[in-house]
Amino acid sequence: MAGAVRQPVNVESLSAYIDKSVPQIKIPIDVKQFGFGQSNPTYQITDANNNRYVLRKKPPGKLLSKTAHQVEREYRIIHALEKTDVPVPKAYCLCVDEGVIGTAFYIMEFLDGRIVEDASFPEVGPEERREMWHDAIRTLAKLHRVDPSFVNLLNFGKPSGFYNRQIKTLGTISTSQAQVVDIESKQPVGKIPHFDDMVSFFGDPKTQPKDRGTLIHGDYKIDNLVFHKTEPRVIGILDWEMSTIGHPLSDLSNLLFPYVASAANLYGRSNPAISPSTATPGLPTRIECINWYAEVAGWDPSQEQGWGDAFGCFRNSVIMQGIAARYALRQASSAKAKEYAVQTGPFAEFAWSLIEMLRESGCGQKAKL
Repeated sequence: MAGAVRQPVNVESLSAYIDKSVPQIKIPIDVKQFGFGQSNPTYQITDANNNRYVLRKKPPGKLLSKTAHQVEREYRIIHALEKTDVPVPKAYCLCVDEGVIGTAFYIMEFLDGRIVEDASFPEVGPEERREMWHDAIRTLAKLHRVDPSFVNLLNFGKPSGFYNRQIKTLGTISTSQAQVVDIESKQPVGKIPHFDDMVSFFGDPKTQPKDRGTLIHGDYKIDNLVFHKTEPRVIGILDWEMSTIGHPLSDLSNLLFPYVASAANLYGRSNPAISPSTATPGLPTRIECINWYAEVAGWDPSQEQGWGDAFGCFRNSVIMQGIAARYALRQASSAKAKEYAVQTGPFAEFAWSLIEMLRESGCGQKAKL
């Protein structure tokens, strides 16, 4: 929901740019800002004809990471996918002139639909719940079927070695996080349980899934989708800042992680409505979701999904460790942050249990949850 502007933009300068470069948008304009949670400040523009648009910009000030907040990449992939059957908002313009509103930005179509935060879809009936999940799966498979060369995105990322790069990056990040010292207790955050053994397992070519390279979203999940207001179909995928060319298993594992986390009752990621023992009527099983994906994507991930689940849980343990590191520095001081911070161990232990299951099965385990 858009409301008061917390991070101001120069509306006069923006209006002048729009008047000159984006004739579809009629000035004068009204600007509001969407809620908290976006790493890139996101605004709603309402023009003189009462049409709504969305503006996403880089945050102000010096950025800590050169790879984060890349609105140029977001614009590029959204614009490229307009010529495919993957539902995305229409992109109207990209402005890299920091003189307009302080940082680079792009403007896209406002999608008037439903954004659902709870993956069990509690507000709809069983039949619609099932169809909404089905279309979320189908939409992801359509994305993975897009030929990067067809949409001029061959250089959008490296075509192979995605998981090896992820392992290296997560290893570097985790090592740094482990050394952070709590400003009160003076104790370091500490190493993730089984960390070296997990890195060794995931880095072993004999255990890894077959190398694949497709366009991936990077954070594909239910609450990054916009559903039609009355029909059980996806009308747009949002938040593309982590998109690249990578292994499609990573997107599928991320989408299905609520099933894994709920089966293990992992704090902050589990949902009783998705737990196998209390599943909501109409909610598809995880196996059904995998089969739906295989029907459209053209490859069957079931033999590799166990590895993807374990890696996803390992990745989440590093994320939890990061929250612990920020809490240690009191950069994340809320009670909820503290609760997340202590979950590094449980996530790591569950990842390790999944690895042991994979080893027992010879790393060819089909998805069972």
